[in-house]
Parts: sequence; structure tokens; C-alpha cells
Amino acid sequence: MAYEYDLVILGGGTAGYVAAIKASQLGLKTAIVEKENLGGTCLHKGCIPTKSMLKSAEVAYSMRNADLYGISSVAPEIDMSKIQGRKQEVVDRMHGGVRHLMKKYKVDIFRGHGRILGPSIFSPMAGTVAVEHPEDEEAESEILVNQHVLIATGSHPRPLPFLPFDHDVVLSSDDMMSLDHIPPRMAIIGGGVIGLEFASMLTDLGSEVTVIEAGDHIIPLEDKDIATQLKKSLEARGVIFKIGSALDESRIDRQEASITLKLDDGDASFDKVLVAIGRAPNTDDLGLANTKIRLDNGYIETNEYYQTKDAHMYAVGDVIGNLQLAHVATKEAIAAVEHMADENPYPLDYNGVPRCIYTYPEVAAIGMTEQALKQQGIDHSAHKVPFAAVGKAVISHGDKGFGKILIDPKTKDILGVSLIGPGATELINEAALAKFLDASALELGSAIHAHPSIGEVLMELGLDAEGKGIHV
Repeated sequence: MAYEYDLVILGGGTAGYVAAIKASQLGLKTAIVEKENLGGTCLHKGCIPTKSMLKSAEVAYSMRNADLYGISSVAPEIDMSKIQGRKQEVVDRMHGGVRHLMKKYKVDIFRGHGRILGPSIFSPMAGTVAVEHPEDEEAESEILVNQHVLIATGSHPRPLPFLPFDHDVVLSSDDMMSLDHIPPRMAIIGGGVIGLEFASMLTDLGSEVTVIEAGDHIIPLEDKDIATQLKKSLEARGVIFKIGSALDESRIDRQEASITLKLDDGDASFDKVLVAIGRAPNTDDLGLANTKIRLDNGYIETNEYYQTKDAHMYAVGDVIGNLQLAHVATKEAIAAVEHMADENPYPLDYNGVPRCIYTYPEVAAIGMTEQALKQQGIDHSAHKVPFAAVGKAVISHGDKGFGKILIDPKTKDILGVSLIGPGATELINEAALAKFLDASALELGSAIHAHPSIGEVLMELGLDAEGKGIHV
């Protein structure tokens, strides 16, 4: 059967369903093709479930260290089934909300695999979408004729070629969402955001965690001072780091129920290993060969409005290779839909995107790092304020954290902000607003901040950048 739409969206993840809502608001008849659950990786295997599990781990850590707050510490009994159950309750509730929104905005949902067709009897242009049902060989494909296509098919965990996922001992981040017990000894390959969040969580839940990073330091795209402090903080809580340790097939001994890695300082055996080396775009088997769409290293090429080489087809989110963050994907999706509806979308400034790491302590940043400014020869001044100068942070035992602001000495514009400490992933939104409004460091520092609040660190950073800091 054939149906007609103004817009067909491939992928019902964060970008896809947000695009559908925006399209409906603009009067476009819209359909989503999704083979799994609405909400995608972020809702079911990423952002939301991992943060639920991290919250459970934080509670366990607080129980073990309650004496820091004048309360007798207790050894928590970790019940992974209950942690998974709570996580699933959160996911199910949010999933129900997404489904409600699709009904509210009259978005049609087609369950199945979407494939883009070339010119056919349905349309002289490439872009008609066939919805296939691989699980039912006898089912006929639904044909979605459209004016526009938006590809928002997301990404998947990238495996190591010499250590493929077996979903038993060698795990992906997806597998971690169904973990039924805490491994006594856990190796994590990759010192990026995903690897460190799981390292923080598993350590607090009682696992002995070793992070193996081939590079010179963890979170290489973030400020080096922040990375150094995060490594120290995680080490103080028990995480073992092996930096500059590159693995290959000869250094892996896979047993039936464990794995031994030949590290630079000797062999180490683990119950399980998480491979967290990044994510790869879901661009295979979409029928892209039937279009003019171009790929660059697997990612779809687009212009600043997310148009592909077929101007009526757009792509957003992880498949285009920009920052692989849910909040980036949603903004790209809104801009793409506005553009296809002949609106004037506000161009997304990737320099104004908050980047968050939900470890304990939290890390957040926006704009450029000091090493990036130096590499590009951009004049700047750097200013640091310890969280120890802020009473609410001291109360929260976050006094080892700090904030760092980078400014243009001439214009006083904020070039970058990095934070490590309690509430960092919330505080960064204030810095994002400041950058969006093109506020100067002095304007950030002059705004009245509640006392006591951890947010006072941003006020002190803004003032210190002008040599007017009060508590530093």
C-alpha cells in the first residue's frame, strides 16, 4: 500500500521524534519509520538508562561514605536486578511520554526497516521510502511517497576488529544496559566519555575497574587540566588506569568465561571487558546508492542546513559525524525541518554546545579548550577558580574541583569554560546561555548569584577574568 507525506523520517530516536514534532507544528504531514522503539539509543541504551544507573551508583557511594556527613557509614547490598528494574521504570515512563507526543502531533509510525528507493513509478525523484518487514517474509512493503526525507538513523557501538563483541565476556555499551551482576574484575578499553562513565558507575557498585587507553591521556578532546584532575579523582576511588597501552590480537587471551590482557606491566585477567572506543554511523542498507548522497568515512555529507546532495533529503545526528550528543541531534533536526519548510533556521554554533561527562565528579565544558586555542594560535587568557572557594561546593565535598574560563584579551569574549566538580553538568547551562547571548566574562561575573550555591564558581570565574575576583 502507498501513502503520501510531506516528510518521512528514517529513525525514531531523539532527533527523529523531535523533528516529527517540529514538522507537525509547521503543518507538515509526517511519518516516522523505526524498526525498534521510539526514543532510540538515547532513551533505551544511552543517555537516560546510564544516568539512572549512575544515580544508583552515587547512592551506593554515599552510603559507604556517609561518615563524611556525620552519619554512620553502611555497606550497601547491591541488587543489580533492582537497579535494572528502576532503570527500566524510568525508561518506560519516558517512552510512554514520547508515544503520547506522537499521538498528540498526529505523527504516523511505521514499524520496520526503511529503505530509500531510486526514481520509480511512485516518484521521478529518488526518495520514496519502502518500509520492509524482515521478520515477516510474506508481509508486503509499505510505500511512503514524500516531498522530503530526513535520515536520523543514529549510530552503534564500534567494535575492535580483533576483539568483536560476543555479548557475554566482550561487551558493548548496549550490553551494559542488561548487565545482571557486577563483575568482580572489569576491564574497560577506551578512556573517553562512555568508558569513564561506566568506570565511575562500576567502581561505586563494587567492581575492580581497569581503564585501558591507547592515547597519552583520557578524554583527549577536553581540557588537559580537567582530564588530569578527573583521573586523580577516579584513581582515589579505586579505578586503575593503563595509559598509552595499545592492544592488538597478540595481547589478548580469550578464555571461556574470562579474558586475559597482556598489558605493558604484566598480564591481567578480567571477568568481562567493555569495549568503549566510540560509535559508528548507521548508514548501511538504507538505499543510499539509489541517491546522490555522498559519504565521508561512513558519515553522510550535508551543508549547514543538513541538506544532502539530493536537496530534498536531509540528514542529522550521529550519521553526519558532528558531535554525537542527543542535544546536538535535536537542534540539527529542528534546523533541518525549519529549512525544508522555508523557515529561517538559526545556524547551530557547535562552539556553543555543552559537553558533559556524568562521572563522579562530574565534568562539563563548552567552547574551546586551552590546547585547541594554542594549536590554532588564538590569543587568550586562562583563569581558574577552585571549588574550595565556594561554600556550597565544600559542603558537598567537591573542594578538589575547579572551574576554568578562557577569554579573548581584547574583546573579553568567552572562548571556553570547563568545570569539574559537583553540579558541573547543570552549571554548564549557564555558561551556554552566556555564550549564546555573547556575554562577556565581566557580565557573567556581574550577574547576581544566589549564596550559598555552587553556581557562584561561575560568578567568581567571570570576575577573576577581569582581575576582580572576590574569593580567589
